[in-house]
Amino acid sequence: MSRKDSKSYLKFKIRGAMVVEIKTNRLNIRNFQEKDLEQLWKLLIDPEVMRYLEEPYSKEKTKKFLQSAGLCNVPLIYAVDTHAGDFIGYVIYHPYEQDSYEIGWVIAKEYWHKGYAQELTEAFIQDAKTKTKSLVIECVPEQLATKRIVERNGFRYMGNSNGCEVYRRYL
Repeated sequence: MSRKDSKSYLKFKIRGAMVVEIKTNRLNIRNFQEKDLEQLWKLLIDPEVMRYLEEPYSKEKTKKFLQSAGLCNVPLIYAVDTHAGDFIGYVIYHPYEQDSYEIGWVIAKEYWHKGYAQELTEAFIQDAKTKTKSLVIECVPEQLATKRIVERNGFRYMGNSNGCEVYRRYL
């Protein structure tokens, strides 16, 4: 498959800050901006969305999270929008260990059951082939939807770490 035909098509650095733009058939993955704070807070305040992560965030905690994980020079998380510009959540995509990247997603509940997590996973698998040797997904044992995506995409169980199951896919 040529780079042009790939679902993910662009990742580059500008002035020391990592800039990411990945497009899939229906989604845009991009760097967070300060103006995303309200949408991110609406996501992180929802108890159903946060069920397997931690307690819902206050607005102040969301702001600190955005600053430390999304607006830093080498982000850990990236915003996800539909092609129409609707914010649906964020993705985790960053170096994990030597020769691996961690991936994950947190999606607003009104966008659940639409195949977005699968689409994002496929895009990361494609994009990561030029960057690393493997991908890692961590989830708590009760996250059955995540486990289905893990199995569907060839990730293998590696063990437990801090209460999470760790899955790896070699590229």
